[in-house]
Order: sequence, then structure tokens, then C-alpha cells
Amino acid sequence: MLLYRRVALMAFLLALPFTLNACADLPTNPEQRAEAIAVNDPLEPMNRNIFAMNDFLDTYLIRPAALSWRFVVPSYVRDRIADALINMGEPVVFANDLLQWRLDSAGITLERFGLNTTVGAAGLWDVATGWGMGVQTGDFGQTLNSWNIKQGPYLVLPLFGPSNFRDAIGLGIDMAMSPWGYLANMGGTATYNRYAIASFGADGLTRREQNIEPLDALREGSLDFYAQMRSVYRQYRDKQLGGASTTSMPNFDESYP
Repeated sequence: MLLYRRVALMAFLLALPFTLNACADLPTNPEQRAEAIAVNDPLEPMNRNIFAMNDFLDTYLIRPAALSWRFVVPSYVRDRIADALINMGEPVVFANDLLQWRLDSAGITLERFGLNTTVGAAGLWDVATGWGMGVQTGDFGQTLNSWNIKQGPYLVLPLFGPSNFRDAIGLGIDMAMSPWGYLANMGGTATYNRYAIASFGADGLTRREQNIEPLDALREGSLDFYAQMRSVYRQYRDKQLGGASTTSMPNFDESYP
């Protein structure tokens, strides 16, 4: 029942932007119209509001928590947690690599998961990379892209940040594909809630701590932080999908698939 409610809520949130999009009109001026199509952000007023909310939470809650995490937790322990989180994501990467028919990547991911889960003590140590089996990429947004599904309008998600319609759907599917939530749910509601809070908190703090300096530099060098993040996200995502990057980009969670 918990899973059903989460999926239903996710479906509602993802459908809402398209409902609003029906009301968004393109400018009549040819130059402005061409620019609007290139930017592909018809929901910009809503996106900016969500971005402002995310930025407020980041400034006064998430970034301070990440700094505290860095100060309190030794780097060695942070690295072990980061490796364990990567290992927990391997089943989803494996499934998406199969769906994309990237059999070599799927094989490497399966080997990585088996080796790191056993020899690496449940993924606390990434021994597979040292043995020549590096982290592979694979998410459902990437899978949809391989199926020639267009990315759709730019979209800022609460807490999760920059995205687009295709990748927002992919995020929801990836969350549903992860086996750990199902296993935790077998222990009852309390066990599932503890797992959800712990995994979401550890993942968020780890990612944010790894990107304190890049995001600070991006903010300081931006006249319009929203527009800059939109541009950087798109270039970063194009790079993940096999495209070429045209600018130097912050190292956003590169250690995660």
C-alpha cells in the first residue's frame, strides 16, 4: 500500500507540469519564439518558484548539513558510505543496461555488484574498480533516450532539482525498480520508513558534500543562477547520454551512475 501511494503521488506530480503546459503560449515575435523553443522551458515561472524553494532549503538546511557531515564524519567513513550507496544502485544500473541492450555494461555491472557485495563487504569497499571494472551508467531516463523518446520540456523537481519530463519519469521508474525498498517493506511500515529516511538522507548528504565547492563556484559566477543551472544541467546530461560538452562543468555526482 505504501508503494502504491508513492507511485500514485509521483504520477500526479509528473502529470501536473503537462497540465500547466497546455496553458503556456509561445511568443509571437519570431526571434523570441525561436529562443523560447531553443530554451524549451515553457514552465519557467513555475520552475523558477520551485528552484527558489530548493535554493532556500539548500542555503539554510542542506548545505549546512553537508558541511556538518564533512566536519563530523571522517573522509574514510564518508568514502565507505559513498561506495555502499553506489553498490546499492547497481541493480537498477544493471536492469537499465539490459533494457538498452548494452550487454557489456550490464555484465560489468553484475560482476561489480557480486564482487563488491562479497569481497567488498556489502559494497563498503569498491574493489571492482581496482580490478578494472569501473562504474557504469544506467538510468531509466537514459533508457527512454535510447528508445528515441524525446526529453520534453525542462522541469525543476522539488528537492531533486533540474530535470525534464523524460528524466522525471525515469527517476520515478528507477525508484520503483530498486529492490531495497521492497525488501525493507517486508519488515513492516516502521522498517520501511527507517530505510527510506536513512537511504535518502545518506544519499542526499553524500551527493551534496561532494559538490559543495563546484556549486559554490557556479553560484558566485552566475548573474542568473537559475539560467546557469539549467544550461549546466543540460550539458551535463548530454554528456551522460553520449553527447559532447561545450563548456567546463562542475563535477555533479560523477561518482554515481
